[in-house]
Amino acid sequence: MSYERVADLDLRIDEFDLELRTRDTSSGFERITTVVSLHGDGETGNGEDVTYDGDANVVFARSDVSLPIPHDGTLDAFSDRLAQTDLFPAMEPEQPVFRNYRRWAFESAALDLALKQAEQNLGTRLDRTYDPVRFVVSTRLGEPQTGDRVLEWLGRNPDLEFKLDPVSAWTDETIERLAATDAVRILDLKGLYHGTNVDQPANPELYERVLDGFPDALIEDPNLTDETRPLFEGDEHRVTWDYPIRGIETIEELPWEPDWLNIKPSRFGSLGTLFDSIEYCLDHDIELFGGGQFELDVGREHLHAIASLFYPGSPNDVAPSGYNDPNPSDRLPSSPLEVPSDPRGLSWTDS
Repeated sequence: MSYERVADLDLRIDEFDLELRTRDTSSGFERITTVVSLHGDGETGNGEDVTYDGDANVVFARSDVSLPIPHDGTLDAFSDRLAQTDLFPAMEPEQPVFRNYRRWAFESAALDLALKQAEQNLGTRLDRTYDPVRFVVSTRLGEPQTGDRVLEWLGRNPDLEFKLDPVSAWTDETIERLAATDAVRILDLKGLYHGTNVDQPANPELYERVLDGFPDALIEDPNLTDETRPLFEGDEHRVTWDYPIRGIETIEELPWEPDWLNIKPSRFGSLGTLFDSIEYCLDHDIELFGGGQFELDVGREHLHAIASLFYPGSPNDVAPSGYNDPNPSDRLPSSPLEVPSDPRGLSWTDS
């Protein structure tokens, strides 16, 4: 089992620090995350808190946080101590899952540090091979909802693939233009989000047009109601889930046994829960792809490393963060991402 291979890593943490990251995004909002750095034995391990609440990140970075540090024991023992620690001491998170996001920042930083202290990387520790990572570009169409943004991206690089978020404003013409590119791999209906700026209520007409217009694409997170559930009969194999997936129990609670799942490590919170869930999916022949959350720093590298080891050839929603910039560079990496020659720890860069 993957977690058992890392759980007994020796880990020494002497101190830590927190640093904010801020960037405007192509989706029209300012993204704020927090980089967690753990220091010990002359090494530093890094993680990234992707909590979608800028104020919560600012308060956290500037507050006096009581953490189980210093630590001198195993990685598993540190994880146990984190489970007993309130990582939101100054304010209640807007959403309960934000507690998982912050815990993942510390768990991934601890894994990064423990591997560096052992002079290993995650691939060697798990006895798995790093492979080039295929990625798709996740983007919203903007206004008007014509698909021009996708065509502009393809003008830069005709080999790009996409994950898109259909909304009720999509017209038949928009769907036809996008389908004609043969570049759309995933359509995220965001039907399970509530109280966010990306909510998309269940819309039977939209669902039917998307299913018919993109017969080979994966369909993510539909809201299954009495009206929408019949639309997916015979197409269950195309449905993938993201928002509810936080461990094995949540996989077993899905409406049917899935063929595909979106893995966002931060949703799982702990290393043990993440690796056990991945192993469960591999054992049950469930295909996986990685998902991103507008990471601004090392968090995106960690997604690349995990995807490289477990699901490199899938349509991973982990495009390098430059693809989310309002004015992206013309020199962005192409898919697939090549494997670094000498990665250390959980990093996806050369040492």
